[in-house]
Amino acid sequence: MSSSEPLDVSAALKGAGLQVTAQRLAVHKAVSDHPHTMADEICDHVRSEIGAISRQAVYDTLNVMSEHGLIRRIQPAGLAARYEDRVDNHYHLVCRECGSLVDTDCENGRAPCLDAEDNHGYRIDEAEVIYWGLCPDCQSKAKS
Repeated sequence: MSSSEPLDVSAALKGAGLQVTAQRLAVHKAVSDHPHTMADEICDHVRSEIGAISRQAVYDTLNVMSEHGLIRRIQPAGLAARYEDRVDNHYHLVCRECGSLVDTDCENGRAPCLDAEDNHGYRIDEAEVIYWGLCPDCQSKAKS
């Protein structure tokens, strides 16, 4: 799915063999409305949308939806996991200072190198690229 194509979440859940529930729909909506959000914040958004839901139910839903490719889990080294509904091939930029995270598209839309010089017997099916640096706001603060 590209970020410009709307996802029929109910159909996607059914296609993954998952039951369509108000909780799952609300979790997906929270992830979609607030990309790169951590699980506890997603829980708060879901509670404001549908009322009572346990934190564990949100965590379980995030896990099952990411396992089925309906959302993407991102966990840059040293930071808490974050979630987004953009599951196409793209990279992320992470600020070393404040931890902000943004999407960046792949060069020419191509996947990162999946042909390792020595795969050590692994069947490689995914590669992840995360760029680290300072965001514009932190650069401005550093100059001040």
